[in-house]
Amino acid sequence: MEGNKLQIRPARKADMAEIDAIYARARCFMKQAGNPSQWGDSYPPAEMLQEDLEAGQLFVLEEDGRIQGVFALIGGEDPTYGSIDGAWLNDLPYLAIHRVASRGEIRGVTEKIVRWCFGRCRNLRIDTHPDNLPMQKAVGRCGFQRCGIIRYFDGSPRIAYQHTLTEEECP
Repeated sequence: MEGNKLQIRPARKADMAEIDAIYARARCFMKQAGNPSQWGDSYPPAEMLQEDLEAGQLFVLEEDGRIQGVFALIGGEDPTYGSIDGAWLNDLPYLAIHRVASRGEIRGVTEKIVRWCFGRCRNLRIDTHPDNLPMQKAVGRCGFQRCGIIRYFDGSPRIAYQHTLTEEECP
C-alpha cells in the first residue's frame, strides 16, 4: 500500500451509483458473515443516503481515486443514543459514525475512517448489531469501549461504543 494516495472527502451526487454498489456488497458480506438482519436487503435506503448527502454528512474513502469505503459522520444528539442500557463514557459533545461500508479491496477501512474522524472531534460514538462480529472487532482495534446496549428505531438492539482521545492521543 506504500505510495497509494488515500483521502476522505464529502460524497458527491456523481458518487451515488458507486456508493450504492458498495452498500450492496456490504449487505451481501454481512449475510455471509452470519448477520443477515442488520441491513437486510435495502439498508440504507436511497432517501437516507440522499439526506446524508444533502446535509454534508456522507463521506467516501478513496485510494488512488477509487472509492473504497463510505460512511456517515453525524453531529448533534443522536436520538438512538438518548437511552442506553449501560453508561456512556461522558456527556461531552460527540460525532457519531454510522453506516460504515467497504468495497472489500483494502484492509483497515474502519480504522482509516476512525483516524480521520478523530481529526474532526476527539469524542466519537458508534454502534453495531450484536451479530456484526467483524465491526465489533474493528471498533475494538480502534480503541472504542463497549458502553452498553441502545435500541434502534425499530426496537432492535445495537452494541454502543465510545472513544474519547486524551490530550496525549490527539492527532
